[in-house]
Amino acid sequence: MPSNLYETDFYAWTLEQSKLLKKGDFKHLDIPNLVEEIESLGKQERRELENCLGILIGNLLKWDYQPEKRSKSWRATIREQRREILGLLKQSPSLKPYLAVAIADAYESGLDLVVKETPLDYQDLPPMNLEDWNNESAERVTDFHLHQEPWQLTAFLDQQQHNNQDKEFYGKATYWRF
Repeated sequence: MPSNLYETDFYAWTLEQSKLLKKGDFKHLDIPNLVEEIESLGKQERRELENCLGILIGNLLKWDYQPEKRSKSWRATIREQRREILGLLKQSPSLKPYLAVAIADAYESGLDLVVKETPLDYQDLPPMNLEDWNNESAERVTDFHLHQEPWQLTAFLDQQQHNNQDKEFYGKATYWRF
């Protein structure tokens, strides 16, 4: 039974729906809006993962491309975002298969962060290369220890590029050729 309360007082609607669920009164639940809200929660988890990845990628790019400006603040932000990402993946393991897509989506946000906060411009930064990126690589990005230095997160990408003799080596940009 759809409720006008959903439109006028969302919080009161949530309390009412929770009460009905606890009582097992399924007949009076606002099913269409409940479905919409549950789907929205899943999308929110994905957006949170993308946001954390964008901040992490942006700070790692700043770390790589402005070594003379490295700071405790950047290191702390990198550690914080890694911890947040691991927490999200632990809380919602079903996000792991989405990780490669999330990194690809978040990469643009990371570039925007670098361009806003540094003198670097988009052409100074490496492009995203989806051909070199898959879920296995994405999972390896999150397989780290919080005490590691920031650049250790991307070291495996450098090795991956060296192992592939058919592709051009891009030097430092290799770290970000996902």
